[in-house]
Amino acid sequence: MAGSVVGEEEESISDINVVPLTDVMLVLLIIFLIAVPVVLQTVPVSLPKVRYEATTTKPDNVNLSVKGGAGGSCEVYWNLTKVDSKDLLDRAVKKLEDQVKKVGGIENLNEENMPEAHIRGDINTPYKCIGGAIITMQRAGFARVGFISEPEPLAGVRAQ
Repeated sequence: MAGSVVGEEEESISDINVVPLTDVMLVLLIIFLIAVPVVLQTVPVSLPKVRYEATTTKPDNVNLSVKGGAGGSCEVYWNLTKVDSKDLLDRAVKKLEDQVKKVGGIENLNEENMPEAHIRGDINTPYKCIGGAIITMQRAGFARVGFISEPEPLAGVRAQ
């Protein structure tokens, strides 16, 4: 990358020697081509292929509907009753306490008789609203919190 002087007239040549720059770039390219596959590690995962599983609803389950309100606020409905976050936590704790009394103590509470929280979230609802409902239900003690969604229509089946 240096200039040189040719002849006795001291006329300078302004051509830049790009060979060293090209060599360095090719070496870096080869290093990155070798290093990237080593850095990117993938775990083979076999995902289940399920089209649609019907949700079994027990009478003890809690149905929540969450949607975004005016001005970025969140609206949470316990069945059809609108609740705020404190009321949601109180209702959820009371629901679990009633279930513990119903089964005869916390030692009798198991996977089959533990109530679940099913959340229906509007497609335009901000994540903070749905996330807040999930965290509130988990703080209350609900171990299973799930989402209710509308399945994709089957191919060849028209909506009526």
